[in-house]
Amino acid sequence: MKIVIFGLTISSSWGNGHATLWRGLCRALTRRGHTIVFFERDVPYYGANRDLTEIPGGRLVLYPDWKGVAQDARREIADADVAMATSYCPDGIDATDLLIEASRPWKVFYDLDTPVTLSRLAAGENTSYIGPRGLKDFDLVLSYTGGAALDRLRTRLGARRVAPLYGHADPEVHRPVPPVAHYAADLSYLGTYAEDRQLMLQRLFIAAAGARPDRRFLIGGAQYPQDFPWRPNIYFSRHLPPSEHPAFFSSSRLTLNVTRTAMAEMGWCPSGRLFEAAACGTAILSDMWDGIDRFFEPGREILLAATTEEAVSALDLSDAELERIRRAGRERVLAEHTSTCRAQEFERLIESLADPEPADALGTAAMET
Repeated sequence: MKIVIFGLTISSSWGNGHATLWRGLCRALTRRGHTIVFFERDVPYYGANRDLTEIPGGRLVLYPDWKGVAQDARREIADADVAMATSYCPDGIDATDLLIEASRPWKVFYDLDTPVTLSRLAAGENTSYIGPRGLKDFDLVLSYTGGAALDRLRTRLGARRVAPLYGHADPEVHRPVPPVAHYAADLSYLGTYAEDRQLMLQRLFIAAAGARPDRRFLIGGAQYPQDFPWRPNIYFSRHLPPSEHPAFFSSSRLTLNVTRTAMAEMGWCPSGRLFEAAACGTAILSDMWDGIDRFFEPGREILLAATTEEAVSALDLSDAELERIRRAGRERVLAEHTSTCRAQEFERLIESLADPEPADALGTAAMET
């Protein structure tokens, strides 16, 4: 298949999780014989932090504005098998209009931020990627979040066929590596600062650091404000490119996952960081949300916490117990949550479009497995 994608970014992992996910999925798809063309608006903040300049086996199109690239996009869509618009694409509405005009490709929308999208639209806010017709013109709507999100994409935005396409890890990138001294931590957290994660980060990370002043805590990420409540035993590593993620995770005794509020409330929202960390052989401590037990078995493949006391209890586990959890978590990811697994799921979903029956049953089945 030739797949044309209009996305936020694949070229820069600065301040966003989309790039790493796209890289793993596109790499898996091209290895399976598909051709990828990825259109990305060339904005200064990503251009200044670009850590990928080409897609092996595909084409990366960096453009300054939609007017200048519209004709190129039209040509690429003309012989495509799949044309995909995505969440947070700055020209998503224009791209949607273009692909809907085309007769050949299957028309797909992929929302990597579904709960945030739904929350913004419910609040009356506009987006750059969903127009007044909602999602009714797409043959298939994919969601990074399952559960209730799938129903809301149908009822609120008119999606006809919906299915989850969850996060993943690329084992060739995310794998155990020797620890690095400056990433060493008893508990680490990798993520861009977000106000709606701060309450849980305060509870499971900052307060835990206060309770265990003899332990080393490390945050890796970008956009942290000057008034962030640092403690003497909390260290900071500014934005880490994907190439550094394995060293970061492999140097952690335990790493924390914190979910954005809108996503946690909706559930079925595994972060790509969950799969990355597990693939690197790191024991994970996560906040709780509905459906997490369908991706990892609590207590055996992942640790869960809702309070500071539970986070501290996880920190106090023996090395042998954490080793058991990290081994089981890595085995689960390699079996079910790799980029290749998601590429195969994507292929099956596209193949299902030839079936005239609606794919709601497919989406529900995928949600519940």
